[in-house]
Amino acid sequence: MIISVAATAVVSFLLSWLIGFRLVPWLRALKLGQVINEIGPTWHKYKEGTPTMGGLMFIAGTLLASACGYLLLINTTDTSMSVDMSIEWKRLVINLVCCLAFALIGFDDDYHKIMNHQNMGLTAMQKIVLQVIVSAAYLIAMHFWGSCSTTIWLPFFGDVEFGFLYYPLMVFSIVGIVNAVNLTDGVDGLAGSATMVAAVGFMVISSLLNNPGNLILSAAVGASLIGFLYWNFKPAKVFMGDTGSMFLGGAVVAMSFGCKREFLMLVSGVLFVIEAFSDIIQVLYFKATHGKRIFKMAPIHHHFEMCGWSEEKIVAVFSIISLVGSLISIYMTMIS
Repeated sequence: MIISVAATAVVSFLLSWLIGFRLVPWLRALKLGQVINEIGPTWHKYKEGTPTMGGLMFIAGTLLASACGYLLLINTTDTSMSVDMSIEWKRLVINLVCCLAFALIGFDDDYHKIMNHQNMGLTAMQKIVLQVIVSAAYLIAMHFWGSCSTTIWLPFFGDVEFGFLYYPLMVFSIVGIVNAVNLTDGVDGLAGSATMVAAVGFMVISSLLNNPGNLILSAAVGASLIGFLYWNFKPAKVFMGDTGSMFLGGAVVAMSFGCKREFLMLVSGVLFVIEAFSDIIQVLYFKATHGKRIFKMAPIHHHFEMCGWSEEKIVAVFSIISLVGSLISIYMTMIS
């Protein structure tokens, strides 16, 4: 299994990194540049025109490396292992399709922004409806082909039966995490770094739970992001776009469902939860107080920008928060 995981990581990293040498000039030649939100930080204006949809790099890296890693895994796995590899394969395919479906929603959003030459693609309602449809389809597929049940593992309590309530609760959680990751993508390297840390955490969790399929997926996601960050660290040569950020949101969901630890997407993804709640709190407070703000700007990474923090410092500190969430998730798994 170690060889399969290592090969997956190497292939994923190399694909993501090398694709950038072709993709970035191509996106620039097509003038597929980012339109900066007029109400955003004024110092982000210099980023206007930076190629977007660079998330295609780590999407390709993740998909291809996952397939290669799994094929190597089934050819090197001891047949006496207690893991049903057919179920692992079904889960892996369903999880990758889920990630890709969210990426397609993001691609549609990016396309409309570029064509309209403004920072407005799909409406919020259009995105929510599409995300709910994808989330519901994912849960149905996992139920029939991925051995999904209506129980949720909770730390210190074990498996708790939620019955039919499981489905609306999970749809709400999935849509929330996907949009939270999307909100986090506002500083060079931030969403990629935070998700990479979460992916490494899920690699450890998958290993502890003897879950080879999810281990392959987590290794592919984490390594592909390392390759992408070469292009995305400040000053970013390319942005991931909603194409990439929604794929990563789907990946956080897939990695938690893949090891039947749905609750951990909120713990390993604690940074994304913080980002989303900062935005919600800001909006509610703004409306309740007729124009007053708690944060200088939301989501919260922009607040720290306006407090004078550099983008590099924000990425470093926020990645540490993501690391803490992953370590807590690993600890919860170990004591369960």
